[in-house]
Amino acid sequence: MTQPIYSFPGGLHPADHKAESNGRPIAAAPLVPRYQVPLRQHAGQPAKAIVHAGDTVLRGQLIAIPDGRISAAVHAPTSGRVVAVGPHPVAHPSGLADLSVVIEADGRDEAVAMMPLAWRDMDPAELREHLADMGLVGLGGAVFPSHVKLAPGPLAIDTLILNGAECEPWITCDDRLMRERAAEVMRGAEIMRHLLGARELLVGIEDNKPEAVAAMQAACAGGNARVVVVPTRYPSGGAKQLVQLLTGLEVPTGKLSTDIGIQVFNVATAYALQRAVELGEPLISRIVTVTGHVARPGNYEVRLGTPIAELIALAGGELPGASGQLIGGPLMGFDLDTPQAPVTKGVNCIIITSADLFPPRPRAMPCTRCGLCAQACPVRLQPYEMYLYARAKDLDKARAYNLADCIECGCCSYVCPSHIPLVDYYRFAKSELAAREREQHAAELARERHDFHSERLEREKREKAERLGRKASERLEAGAVAADDPEAARKKALLEAAVERARKAKEAAAPPANTDHLSPAQQAEIEAIEARRAQAGLGGGSAPAPDEQPDTVAEKT
Repeated sequence: MTQPIYSFPGGLHPADHKAESNGRPIAAAPLVPRYQVPLRQHAGQPAKAIVHAGDTVLRGQLIAIPDGRISAAVHAPTSGRVVAVGPHPVAHPSGLADLSVVIEADGRDEAVAMMPLAWRDMDPAELREHLADMGLVGLGGAVFPSHVKLAPGPLAIDTLILNGAECEPWITCDDRLMRERAAEVMRGAEIMRHLLGARELLVGIEDNKPEAVAAMQAACAGGNARVVVVPTRYPSGGAKQLVQLLTGLEVPTGKLSTDIGIQVFNVATAYALQRAVELGEPLISRIVTVTGHVARPGNYEVRLGTPIAELIALAGGELPGASGQLIGGPLMGFDLDTPQAPVTKGVNCIIITSADLFPPRPRAMPCTRCGLCAQACPVRLQPYEMYLYARAKDLDKARAYNLADCIECGCCSYVCPSHIPLVDYYRFAKSELAAREREQHAAELARERHDFHSERLEREKREKAERLGRKASERLEAGAVAADDPEAARKKALLEAAVERARKAKEAAAPPANTDHLSPAQQAEIEAIEARRAQAGLGGGSAPAPDEQPDTVAEKT
């Protein structure tokens, strides 16, 4: 049965520049003296290093574990010694350094024990748990952790699509992979199908790759997978666009393909999964296109962590007149800050630029409102409106125009006669919205912590009052019991009688013996003292007046 081919809106037909690099077989890159392995090679949280400087590692050994659900493990690309764990340059649009594990290779390339899995006999949940430790991510550019995409969702997956379109100019790594290793790619796809329980398996390839189409059709012969050849049009390799091409279904705004029962994986991801399951090898290498202004453009299988400068040298080095390096394609890629940055899971292409191949972008001019950007948009957005509000930093308005649905394909920037870098504005607005959401989330967490703290203090205050109330009740109850106890009453009466006897004895006490038979002079002196005390308002007490206080310790004694 012939699979119908549908269409999607917008799109471009740029010069593909595939012939420069797709004519040579994949070459294995040799080992290098030092590897720099970033801990952030995937979407989500960076992995957490479990090795330290001075540790020895083997090829395939786990050196960083996932941190949370959206994260992926990282493994050593070769055997050697860890010489540092710290920030180093990475291939990223920001140009900032990121935490990396630096390994000094010992040249022996010894590996850990790698055990293949009998996946057909395994429960899908058990197999997914194993894959979570293998560091697999999407190798088509999104680098989303594969074990998460292979997990069941709220809606059953009916169709699995293998993405071999490779629509962006200059990139040919997937083309060569399908030509040379089609059988392994399809075995990986069958494992994915087993994990997802998909009924249908479709392979989408653009018609400018006839050799890859023939190889994949041969690999599918006798099976129930179908290769579908689609017209060459950028960005047919976008997940939502390929879904629409192969099924006629449009993914709703704000939704994913899984929300309509379809899952999409890149052919390189299927190949990596096949090696992980059938060979027990974690993701430690990938195929990278090196093309543009170099002596020998081609595709190379390279260990992750290899400095990009080493890969450029392997391709014969930059030719005179080279002006820089691009990571990825010319439409969705970014300028490389330093060639000392390493190859990561997300690096699929390195393009050496020159003034002839990539002329400097003209100065941006005011928008003419020609509408070409809207015509080229494959997602039916209004690029001018999003640009207008992003430039004005009116982020809520930009979001209202479905900014989140923009796939940053660059079609609008490509066709803009005013040379406005539209996608740069969209990326800025998205980053600002993400930062604002993070701040709001942090504020919400702080409010929840404050409310919890206040509630805890109130609860402790209530509990303390209840404890004091209980103790008071217990004391009252204890006093009532004592009042009813004859023995306690008898002891209380005896104590009160003793106190009363003491009081009466004090009142009936005899006057001091030394006041009898006083001489007239002594009696006159006492009367004078009493008169002075009465005049001072001290009453008739027995203590001496202030001016009659003893002057010495001897007198006191």
